[in-house]
Amino acid sequence: MFKKEQLPHTLNGILFVALFATAAWYIASFSFFKKLGLSPLIIGIIIGAFYANTLRGHLPEEWNPGIIFSTKTLLRGAIIFYGFRITFQNIAAVGIPGIFASTMIVTFTFIIGYIIGTKILKLDRDTTILTSAGSSICGAAAVLATEPVVKAEAYKSAIAVATVVIFGTTAMFLYPILYKSGILDFTPKEMGIYIGSTIHEVAHVVGAGSAISAEVAKEAVIVKMIRVMLISPFLIILGIFLAKTAKNKISNKKTKIAIPWFAIWFIVVAGFNSLNLLPLKIVNTINTLDTFALTMAMTALGMETNINKFKGVGLKPIYLAGILFIWLLIGGYFITKISINL
Repeated sequence: MFKKEQLPHTLNGILFVALFATAAWYIASFSFFKKLGLSPLIIGIIIGAFYANTLRGHLPEEWNPGIIFSTKTLLRGAIIFYGFRITFQNIAAVGIPGIFASTMIVTFTFIIGYIIGTKILKLDRDTTILTSAGSSICGAAAVLATEPVVKAEAYKSAIAVATVVIFGTTAMFLYPILYKSGILDFTPKEMGIYIGSTIHEVAHVVGAGSAISAEVAKEAVIVKMIRVMLISPFLIILGIFLAKTAKNKISNKKTKIAIPWFAIWFIVVAGFNSLNLLPLKIVNTINTLDTFALTMAMTALGMETNINKFKGVGLKPIYLAGILFIWLLIGGYFITKISINL
């Protein structure tokens, strides 16, 4: 993977990223950040971006391959092992309503986001796709999973993650208020479906559900995991769509379809996990290590994000994410109502 003479420097770069990820992990453990629903992934990209815009110039150039490795190879591996958080039994447990709501939300949210972003707001395609993916599937993890397929620049992923932080945190505090005030006329099970199918980050889902009741939180997390499972078909369809719409400027021929194989392996791992062949303790350890790997990838992504690249983008990504937030709030309500009658 690396030239022999470059390996020590590359390992230094990886260890450097790991050091920052460890700091992000520690900071995220503070009660203040837990209450805000900010996962280590979010903290990682924040401190990574802070470093990129302050001290990055002092990093030895030879270490850069280690950072690139973390944003590419390590990221793909972490997405594959994310499958250990899901079992097909979880999906069966929530039944048709949870599956229907999750599928409809992911589909319509992305389509609405893509049309509004590219056609109305005239936002660039990559930022539109990443922002829409973050809103429709599972926040920062979805942005990370989509970035290799889109082949977007790091700062565009950082923008998309920023919208997840803003509106996911807002939703985490708003949903329990709306429920307890009686505005949302859902039973606990229905509220779990609504939260799980419409709020951005897993951490935000846990926070919003737990603020209501343990029953709501449990249902919400399972439905959320269905949305996570939809990453694979989403990425495959997205890869086909991008290949068919991108033409070679010289020959005017369609480009080859690039199948994101890490998305296929994600499903394979989830299927293996469904067999319950590994003890729960081992699965929990894998998930902990995987979260750390994702934190490293997100931190490295932040390290590749220079604030100067944001110039010219403006507030359009925030506008897009805000529109999708309103759609998730209102459209998600009606989709949940339809799903519980199936």
